[in-house]
Amino acid sequence: MDETDITQEFLIESREGLGRLDQEIVQLEQNPRDARLLDSIFRTVHTIKGTGGMLGFTGVESIAHLSETLLSQLRSGERDLTSQLVSLILKSVDAIKNELASIEDSGKEAGVSHDALREELRQACHGQPAPPLPPTATPSESANSPTKTQNVEGSNSRTVSEDSTIRVDVLLLDRLMNLVGELVLARNQILQVNTTRQDSSLHASSQRLDMITTELQENVMKTRMQPIGVVWNKLPRVARDLAAQSSKSIRVELDGAETELDRTIIEAIKDPLTHLVRNCCDHGIELPAIRAKAGKPEQGTILLRAYHEGGQVNIEISDDGAGIDPLRLKEHAKQNGILSPEVVDRMSERELLDLIFLPGFSTAKKVTNISGRGVGMDVVKTNIEKIGGAVDLTSRLGQGTTFKVKIPLTLAIIPGLVVTSGAERFVIPQVSLLELIGLEGEAGRDQIESVHGTPVYRRRGKLLPLVYLNRVLQIADANLPSESISIVVLQAEDQQFGLVVDAISDTQEIVVKPLGAQLKGLDCYAGACIMGDGRIALILDVMGIAQRANVISTARERGSVEKVSETVTAAAKQTFLLFEGPDGCRMAVPLSSVARLEELPITHIEIAGAQSVAQYRGQILPLVNLENALSERRRQKRKTNCRPHPADNATLPVVVCNHEQHQVGLLVDQILDIIEDSADLRHPASRPGVLYSAVIGGKVTELIDIPAVLRAANVKFTSQIKSTTEPVEVS
Repeated sequence: MDETDITQEFLIESREGLGRLDQEIVQLEQNPRDARLLDSIFRTVHTIKGTGGMLGFTGVESIAHLSETLLSQLRSGERDLTSQLVSLILKSVDAIKNELASIEDSGKEAGVSHDALREELRQACHGQPAPPLPPTATPSESANSPTKTQNVEGSNSRTVSEDSTIRVDVLLLDRLMNLVGELVLARNQILQVNTTRQDSSLHASSQRLDMITTELQENVMKTRMQPIGVVWNKLPRVARDLAAQSSKSIRVELDGAETELDRTIIEAIKDPLTHLVRNCCDHGIELPAIRAKAGKPEQGTILLRAYHEGGQVNIEISDDGAGIDPLRLKEHAKQNGILSPEVVDRMSERELLDLIFLPGFSTAKKVTNISGRGVGMDVVKTNIEKIGGAVDLTSRLGQGTTFKVKIPLTLAIIPGLVVTSGAERFVIPQVSLLELIGLEGEAGRDQIESVHGTPVYRRRGKLLPLVYLNRVLQIADANLPSESISIVVLQAEDQQFGLVVDAISDTQEIVVKPLGAQLKGLDCYAGACIMGDGRIALILDVMGIAQRANVISTARERGSVEKVSETVTAAAKQTFLLFEGPDGCRMAVPLSSVARLEELPITHIEIAGAQSVAQYRGQILPLVNLENALSERRRQKRKTNCRPHPADNATLPVVVCNHEQHQVGLLVDQILDIIEDSADLRHPASRPGVLYSAVIGGKVTELIDIPAVLRAANVKFTSQIKSTTEPVEVS
């Protein structure tokens, strides 16, 4: 390895370490006696000092050396950690980041003396009071941007041994993803040809190609995934710096930092999330004295939460601050002529809250370096919608505000529903698809009514607004006789509507291609794709369709006020699958880990060695008897995970769960319910295989620790078993 490679390795490793330091130093300030955090910070600085000195980067070495001395005094207990010392350490971290940025750009240090900073560090090391530091500025984007690959450590650490991983340039991953996209196109074309041929050899080969392409696509996409913690790592530092500037006390809590997204999505949401956190710090959290007067803790809390749901990632940014006053928004809109008084007076609370996303809208009383110019929230909404996402907010006066961002997992290859309108074919992203409805004959047409000029369909007792695709896109009718009406039920933000099309074909995995410059202004289309027959199909933008058809505003006027009552604490709720376990105990698993619910005949259960298994959807599904896996006494006697003892004609409820890249079936006594609850009243587990006990649905319930249960049952997986993203079904 030559010197250039060594320098590049030093830059990557240093950036990985510095990416953790911002968060760890802020955590240390809140927990100054946390020896583990202090050791981790010391090791990072020590490594940067040693390697930087070896490579001749004297500026980096000198700053890191003095910082290391200060950290060593804190480790030995010679001095106590103060807010002033934390600010000084963070200032040193920023200086090192700037030097690394210069080394990466030019191959040498910036040539800045840093004499003032070194003198402050020397005085602090000798126990002399350092001069007051100005509030630390948020580091520049270049100093904070994640480079190459990053390992994230935080409330869930993920460590990988150095000899089991390699670093790959992201440009290579992008090229690999493009090639996989072309392979998917070729696969689709071959499958299209296969439907018109009666050739068994071609059929077998095309099915084999389909299976290999799907597996290759899944694995290549995994290489592009990064935990959202890559973005979140710097946000505690951002909040701390803003709190220091505004004389506030703010704590940031992270939940779900391990949630993974495609790296292109990670890059796209970095700035919007940072702005939302800044907005919570400036507008949301009150001054300590005001909070104390309102009976709140003087320290405000910002909660960042991420989780997968329905093929998307949900990100919630909540604060326990003052909330947003809709009446103040109404008066501001009138006084500044943003909307006419007549229009503003007719707006619901929900629509008033959405005013903050208008360009130039700000209720700040004065312009500061943090906010007040009305630039930002409109950009947040625009940037999130550009990647097929949506941003929404709920607020309760005096209790806080929650921003909820929904974004797709990836933008490269997505499943889509192919529909026809007129002589044209279109693709609807499956992430927005809820249901397909077919209305037959004259009786079906009679089920479509009109309310205030809007066609609606009465679906399970509720009115569903309908949008005719050919009318929205101004496409000529196909003039073909049809005895049925096809409705695609879609979700746009929090509203549902039915899209009426001429015909529904099937679902396909499509490779998303961006629109050309001439078509970028069309809000009804999100992109294009090449179909199996080589023709082009446009991908519909569900949000754009809903906006053009005025579905969203109409639906909000009817009943969106009810949703304003949702509180910030409701963001912490989860959905659980409840079932009856051994000895009649009530147990649960998160619904996000459940693939399907099955009823397997007892005769279908086989034994492979000491493992119960079943042939399931072309795979060998391991089965776990919870009675054995949760019993310490039985495990000590090494009893096998054998089949249960009901009569031969009985069926067994099985919860098919996803675990890493595999599936496993949990044998339970009875499926009880699916329920949403916060489960915040918890008690430590009383036996192995259980994470904790909690009150779910008003009753004490044990939450299963799936990895621990699999270890206890000694489950062995085969390479045939792979994970699925199918929704939960009951067969």
